[in-house]
Amino acid sequence: MGIKSFQGARRQQSNTDDSPSLTVSDYMTTDLITFTPDQTIESVMQAIIKHRISGGPVVNDKNELVGVISEGDCIKQISESRYYNMPMQDQTIEKHMAKNVETIDGNMNIFDAANKFLNAKRRRFPIVENGKLVGQISQKDVLKAAMQLKGHNWR
Repeated sequence: MGIKSFQGARRQQSNTDDSPSLTVSDYMTTDLITFTPDQTIESVMQAIIKHRISGGPVVNDKNELVGVISEGDCIKQISESRYYNMPMQDQTIEKHMAKNVETIDGNMNIFDAANKFLNAKRRRFPIVENGKLVGQISQKDVLKAAMQLKGHNWR
């Protein structure tokens, strides 16, 4: 007598790939609020508050990424201006933005991007193609992707 299988009848696996896309470019934000290096800290703080964002990319006139400015950068400037009793009205963000910005490839898998967020301890990564800023992926975008994909196999 042969061994019986308790798994039941095996279903034929189809080769059609109806799984949702898993690349960063499918979940990145392309309608970005950007800043320029010659903008004042005060105008950046107003934009951060108005648009309820935690920071944003800084681009030059050719839409090339030159840095990132964050709430933390602005708060640091507030603290320094108070300490040195120097008004910050005319201070531009060029000296206060992060200049060595790590980027993510738009073709990267969304779960690899999630891992990169964990390792780099960043809140956002810009996406650059051919030297131009094309989008940004945030931790929240990764969460949205995971919620859309729940119930699917995560490959």
